[in-house]
Amino acid sequence: MEVVLRLILSAIAGGIVGMEREASHRPAGLRTHILVTLGSTLIMLISMYGFQGLGADNSGGEPARLAAQVVSGIGFLGAGTILRTGNNIRGLTTAASIWVCGGIGLAIGSGYYLGGLATTIIVLFSLRSLGFLHKKQSKCQDKLLIVQCNERVGLIGDIGHILGKNNINIMDIKVNSDGNIEEDEGYLIEIRFKVKLPSKLINYSFIDEIFNVHGVENAIWEEDLEKAYL
Repeated sequence: MEVVLRLILSAIAGGIVGMEREASHRPAGLRTHILVTLGSTLIMLISMYGFQGLGADNSGGEPARLAAQVVSGIGFLGAGTILRTGNNIRGLTTAASIWVCGGIGLAIGSGYYLGGLATTIIVLFSLRSLGFLHKKQSKCQDKLLIVQCNERVGLIGDIGHILGKNNINIMDIKVNSDGNIEEDEGYLIEIRFKVKLPSKLINYSFIDEIFNVHGVENAIWEEDLEKAYL
């Protein structure tokens, strides 16, 4: 019954973390976290009780040996959840949650209930509460600048120079072109700049500078564009 209890507790602990990741639409969700926690618990139980009577001294061997392999072996699962697109890296938090679930499983498997369950609560708090604060802070500084312009060589570089001059960091650039709309100087395109504004930015006159760039028809923040449609 003690063995079954540890396995059930580990599945519950892993499921709690997995549900949060699945609610956030991450690559590793409920089932993955349950399996990682449950598997590491089982390995810990095997280390502690699976070899009793088989050793030369009937001591059951060294429980830490298999447990150490879990800590390093879970790395390949975490690596599979990390995605890199350009300069953007996603999945590090999910990889870390998988790794810590392995630790939770080892703790519960060894009978260290307090450490395993307390870690589960702290992990859930970190993912939910701290994640909300991080998104709120990022939302204040991360903005999407939409520039509608006529396609020409060097256009993105000219706009990027203005942003860089104002200490505005460009996080991502996406270009949407419509070949059916052709102007006198080229096709009309829409460039979306995901930028991070400096914390002490007061002067927004750089928008006027972007308007003065040759070929630019319009420049507007995403939230202003959404308000215009309401």
